[in-house]
Amino acid sequence: MYESANVSDDADRTAFRRAEKKYKLYYEQDSKFSRKKKLPKPVDLSSVLDFNSISQDFNKTGVLPDGIRVAESDSSVFCIENRPGFYFIPNALSLEEQCKWIKESLTSFPQPPNRTNHNAIYGPVADLFDSAKTNKVLVQEDTKRWKFYDDGEEAIVDAKQRSCKSVPASVLLRKLRWSTLGLQFDWSKRNYDVSLPHNNIPDALCQLAKRHAAIAMPVGEEFRPEGAIVNYFGLGDTLGGHLDDMEADWSKPIVSMSLGCKAIFLLGGKSKEDPPHAMYLRSGDVVLMAGEARECFHGVPRIFIDEENADIGALESELPHERGHFFAEYIKTSRININIRQVF
Repeated sequence: MYESANVSDDADRTAFRRAEKKYKLYYEQDSKFSRKKKLPKPVDLSSVLDFNSISQDFNKTGVLPDGIRVAESDSSVFCIENRPGFYFIPNALSLEEQCKWIKESLTSFPQPPNRTNHNAIYGPVADLFDSAKTNKVLVQEDTKRWKFYDDGEEAIVDAKQRSCKSVPASVLLRKLRWSTLGLQFDWSKRNYDVSLPHNNIPDALCQLAKRHAAIAMPVGEEFRPEGAIVNYFGLGDTLGGHLDDMEADWSKPIVSMSLGCKAIFLLGGKSKEDPPHAMYLRSGDVVLMAGEARECFHGVPRIFIDEENADIGALESELPHERGHFFAEYIKTSRININIRQVF
């Protein structure tokens, strides 16, 4: 799912790959510093669509850029004329909703029996966020069992003497890349495994998804949230161009909610040779992809964590009010994406 550093020369020749490379974070040396401080390499962002600005301008003037239109039934929802089935809803989530789902994404969603990328190595990892907050360490007790201990506890000292493996919870939290809700997706087989134990998607999240999905649904049908994948991005993380093609009915939308730092999203066509549209995704934005848009390659080549571009000032002010500063500290350098699907 996350982009590999080993990409063939042939892949570099596609329009989608060229766009990924254009917007990806690269560093260059700053000659002003004797120790050659690395700074982000400048990139031309002038062609990136900003639906937040488009919405503000439309509300003032009623004018839209070429190729952009509003949905027939809701003027707060934007569409791209040559990408039917794609809907962009800027500022769809309130600040309160954003804070709620950031906290759930870090505390509840990675909880077993929900699976995460850590399952393959460590098995089910419970209470990861709280363990990171209290500086616990995950220690390998035998070939199949790992357990959290307080830093400095005798078990950790004993584990080091026995050359047992250990890893701080804070490191595991930063390496959390995905978790699954509802029906569990098996990444090794690229399908949904209905035999795996799972918790249902929280009702409040289901209702939120249904509300936003309605505009993209076939007439007379209601969206049924059955599975969700939560992606976690840190500095330098990317999501390579891909299709979400494992659900049975592509006429039903994927409901994608953005939380945390601003990102660039690429929406291509049915071939990677089709030049993609680049657009900003901010915290609180919702994207829907249904019908023909489900056949379009898409990805995230960059997130912004610098104060000037991250656009999370309101979140940083609101999140410390709950459980100290830990949520705010995490999200100031991270992005979370919750994408909800009707599987069957």
